[in-house]
Amino acid sequence: MDAELEQIIDGIGPRLRTLRRDRGLTLEALAATTGMSVSTLSRLESGKRRPTLELLIPLARTHRVALDQLVAAPATGDPRVHLKPLRKGHGSVLVPLTQYPGRVQVFKQVLAPREPVLVTHDGYEWLYVLAGELRLILGEQDCTLHPGEVAEFDTREPHWFGPANTSAVEILHLFGPRGDQAVVRAKPSASDSDRATETTPPSTTS
Repeated sequence: MDAELEQIIDGIGPRLRTLRRDRGLTLEALAATTGMSVSTLSRLESGKRRPTLELLIPLARTHRVALDQLVAAPATGDPRVHLKPLRKGHGSVLVPLTQYPGRVQVFKQVLAPREPVLVTHDGYEWLYVLAGELRLILGEQDCTLHPGEVAEFDTREPHWFGPANTSAVEILHLFGPRGDQAVVRAKPSASDSDRATETTPPSTTS
């Protein structure tokens, strides 16, 4: 076995351990999901057992990653990331920029005009306006964000966001587990200061 192949195989175990820990899984929980024994998973992570396709494919499915992310296959020479836009209702477009469940998810969104409908759910969101004007309703607050402005909020608060007028708005949208918070917070513009005040949600833990 050549040195490069040996290095690739030696890196699979630590990579599996990192993925499992990033997702907050114990060996026992992963064993229950994959059908493998705790001993097999432990030996794979420690490098005491050689990985095979029969072992790696169920793990890739469980972690929702491509098989080559476990193996760290050499790059094919094409540096481009091939994004897959998803068309949503009312003419909106969603482009996922990350593929790691359980962590902060990042999307690029183009939102078409639609009627406000407030929702609540667990989590924490950050919105960065790329182009257009974004209207954000958060509880009793109603404000407008312009390109370069950012908002962050706990999604347990009733909220809605979309175009502030009849034109679409383009944003970067980050969604994370409840308890994650960013350092930067947008300040209301002068036109919004009489309608919305900035507040900092209390820190929580996941």
